[in-house]
Amino acid sequence: MTAAIAAPARRPWLFSRTTDLAVFGGTALVALALALAWPHRDAPTWTWIGGVLLVDVAHVWSTTFVVYFDRAELRRRPLLYTVTPIAAFAIGLALYLAFGELGFWRAIAYLAVFHFIRQQYGWVMMYRARNGERDRAGRWIDGAMIYAATLYPLVWWHAHLPRQFEWMKAGDFVGGLPAIAATIAGGCYVAIAALYLGAAIARARRGAATSWGKHLIVATTAACWYVGIVATDNDYAFTLTNVFIHGVPYMVLVFVYARAAGREPTSARSLSTRLLAGRRGLAVFVATLWAIAYVEELAWDRGVWHDHAWLFGDGPQLGAAVAVVSAILAVPQLTHYALDAVLWRRASNPRVARLL
Repeated sequence: MTAAIAAPARRPWLFSRTTDLAVFGGTALVALALALAWPHRDAPTWTWIGGVLLVDVAHVWSTTFVVYFDRAELRRRPLLYTVTPIAAFAIGLALYLAFGELGFWRAIAYLAVFHFIRQQYGWVMMYRARNGERDRAGRWIDGAMIYAATLYPLVWWHAHLPRQFEWMKAGDFVGGLPAIAATIAGGCYVAIAALYLGAAIARARRGAATSWGKHLIVATTAACWYVGIVATDNDYAFTLTNVFIHGVPYMVLVFVYARAAGREPTSARSLSTRLLAGRRGLAVFVATLWAIAYVEELAWDRGVWHDHAWLFGDGPQLGAAVAVVSAILAVPQLTHYALDAVLWRRASNPRVARLL
């Protein structure tokens, strides 16, 4: 998500107060509590299943419900939705062949980092729109705050490589950043946080409504990125704090949007509408994503990783064909990154303002 979604100011919450607090606040609290309870623990099996398989991979596929399962959306931008997966495969294969396995995963890792940061930025901009915050200075301060909350831990990470966890694969981040860079980034972070707090206080003194949802996003982002990257040093804590606050809210957004789209005549007969109809809709949504995620991870593990034979079984060594297989299997992820950057823009998707 990269753009604000306009909505009447009388609706300060994105979904509802209860849902927002549970989705954004509750998810972060659970992740932080589990991470801090065992700060030196190696990643247990359930962390990978719950965090990577059932949340991270599943949320990538959730975009399908609002694009490829929705006939109205497919008709609206057929070229974009056809070309994007093809381009994703071509770019992925070119990266692998030109720069090898490490270059391929390094490029995807940094693209993923950008995507994760921009999603948090998108939530903040959505809350600004909900609360009628139109001032340019406030937009700059809010944006700077979310960037500082995410970029400082990343700079610190790069200045303290190697760590006991990776974003995608060992060695995917470029090392060699001097420690002074983290110190400078930390100082900028503190200054921006002070500016953000001052702006919030000034807004409250003017009698303007407080955007508690926006503050919740900023606070949970800052806490989870700091705890998962700086305060702890294990894959267990990083997975919990990184994936949960990213994937769970996104799946809720897609479910709400897709259900609303199904009430419009142009999408009434779409596969997405049929799958999500009635009381069973949520269960079908989650079960579908989990089933697809399992199949994808099975293909990854048997063809490339060979890390979870207890769950997926043994697979063959692909040799030179691993480049093609990796490029194919990366298509859903890269397609999700590309479409997510345009799908939620009100300027390019007029349905967003109607459905959310």
